[in-house]
Amino acid sequence: MVKTSHPQPKSDEELLRFLRQNIMISENALKLGLKQAELEQAPLPIVLWSFGLLTLNQYQKVLDWQDQR
Repeated sequence: MVKTSHPQPKSDEELLRFLRQNIMISENALKLGLKQAELEQAPLPIVLWSFGLLTLNQYQKVLDWQDQR
């Protein structure tokens, strides 16, 4: 479980679109990740990776995409 001391902002639509279109993550995986990210107050990509819903390579692609924004 990932816990942070600061509330995390809701995941934006651009990130969700990137995860769907470029990473090809399923809607069920996204729903689980979003719910858990809210419960843990943790960033969505970290939650998805910690649950095994993203590979390390996919996680790196998400980080690279976020850096480019």
